[in-house]
Amino acid sequence: MNAFLTYVVLGLSLSAPIGPINAAQLDRGARFGFLHAWLVGLGAMAADALYMLLIYFGVAHFLDTAFMRTLLWSFGFFVLVYTGIETMRSSSAPLAGRGSEVASRLGSLRSGFLMALLNPLNILFWLGIYGSIIAGSSGQGGLSMLLLHSTGIFAGILLWDAVMATLASSLKRFASARLLQGISAAAGLSLLVFGLYFGWKALAELAA
Repeated sequence: MNAFLTYVVLGLSLSAPIGPINAAQLDRGARFGFLHAWLVGLGAMAADALYMLLIYFGVAHFLDTAFMRTLLWSFGFFVLVYTGIETMRSSSAPLAGRGSEVASRLGSLRSGFLMALLNPLNILFWLGIYGSIIAGSSGQGGLSMLLLHSTGIFAGILLWDAVMATLASSLKRFASARLLQGISAAAGLSLLVFGLYFGWKALAELAA
């Protein structure tokens, strides 16, 4: 149980640093409520799970090549810049209606998935972190221990997603309309800055 809790804390610490996912969760939760913010995090978790599986089966190292890094930096640039601009443009828009709400739920899930999937930092991060977890688990108890550790990490990530979604939806309930617009605009600006950083990294890879 102590080992499981240790990896729950690890999952929390992996999710807590401010990044595109947290910014998107804050925006979605402030505008649409808890479910949308949570779905952004759930989409990102799906991408994390995919990378963890690829690392486990030993097929993720090809992603750490110059060509793939450039490609992923470029895709990440387009996704984050587009999402950031759209977020800033819609920061003053009224809440979606019933039909748009359904589409927005799918959009929230897809947005979180793509942001995590097309983030080379995410790939390199999991290569380092999960690779070491696999190595450590193999000497402690094999597959069963690895599953325990992986479950702990996901429990921590899921807990953080719930915290962020609750925080963002609380802003929706209690903050003024002007404050919500400011939060949404700030989240959009944050996504735009991350996107420009990704674009700079893509150019640096091409110039290397």
